[in-house]
Amino acid sequence: MRTDDSIAYWKANIRLVIGCLIVWFIVSYGCGILLAGPLNAIRLGGYQLGFWFAQQGSIYTFVALIFFYAWRMNQLDRKFNVHED
Repeated sequence: MRTDDSIAYWKANIRLVIGCLIVWFIVSYGCGILLAGPLNAIRLGGYQLGFWFAQQGSIYTFVALIFFYAWRMNQLDRKFNVHED
């Protein structure tokens, strides 16, 4: 891989990681802590939504982000021709 391609590949990779971390931070810290009060007015399966985000929502989001990251990295690997196929 050329130097320009490797720089572009790592920039795309870092952008993806930062985007995933931002989403996870918003869900876990924002919805689970900062917005817990207003979200507790909404019920989800008998539980307050703020409590659900603090206990379960951030974990589900993290697992979904793992699958999203793997899928997106496979696309980036193929785009920059560094895939393992």
